Amino acid sequence: MQLQDFLTSRRAKVKPEQVGLLPGTNRRVPGLRRGEVAQLAGVSVEYYTRMERGDVGSVSEPVVNAIARALLLDDAERSHLFDLVRTVDSTSARPRRRRGRTASVRPGLQFVLDAITAGPAFVRNGRMDVLAGNRTWRALYADMYATQGTQPNLARFTFLDREHSESFHPNWDLAADITVGILRLEAGRDPHDKDLHDLVGELATRSQEFRTRWGAHNVRDHGTGTKHFRHPVVGDLHLVYEAAELVADPGLSLLIYTAEPGSSSADALQLLGSWAATLESADTR
Repeated sequence: MQLQDFLTSRRAKVKPEQVGLLPGTNRRVPGLRRGEVAQLAGVSVEYYTRMERGDVGSVSEPVVNAIARALLLDDAERSHLFDLVRTVDSTSARPRRRRGRTASVRPGLQFVLDAITAGPAFVRNGRMDVLAGNRTWRALYADMYATQGTQPNLARFTFLDREHSESFHPNWDLAADITVGILRLEAGRDPHDKDLHDLVGELATRSQEFRTRWGAHNVRDHGTGTKHFRHPVVGDLHLVYEAAELVADPGLSLLIYTAEPGSSSADALQLLGSWAATLESADTR
């Protein structure tokens, strides 16, 4: 059960001294005991034990927040915990967001992507299927498109095309951690997504690296940050990105990359744009 596995994995990561408890001796479990989490959250041991086993009943928001604080959860982990609780709480009335299952985007959204010319921009769903991108994005991930076609998946590229993804991501381990964290977050939002289940099964069957990370139950929020790419044509790119959920298309995210003005990455990004234009011109001949 996802809720049990997640809470157990978070307990194991918290050292007693991090939350003001004495380490003690003869500890049979890493991290905190159930009773210690219950004490810190202000609930009974029996209540927390039932919750960890998935018997949440109608658990209140303050209780979930108290447990999140006791386990030192970050914002992404806290959101994931609420998602997991909702999936096993039959009394929860919060509506599920409609998932982004379509294989393409609205024409207007593609127009917006094409209007972004200063850097890569693309739209993906929670399963990391790339549904659309602008010209510079397709040039940035040229190797992925070459191996997967016009509807690629970033997780498949990362784990199943290691020849290209390891050279493209200089810090491949970080890229892999982020990828799995995003998929874990999505699995908590909609545990009944068959397409996601199929993807996870495929990756777990074919990649030991994925299986190990998936079993760690780590989650990631992918709203903003920096990424380092090593493109086979233009070289190193250190890009910042911003992500936004699309109000008109729940379940889809728009991500835009750019470089710091005046940096070597800005020069490389400009070169990437020129190379992308050359590729497009060749394709239309």
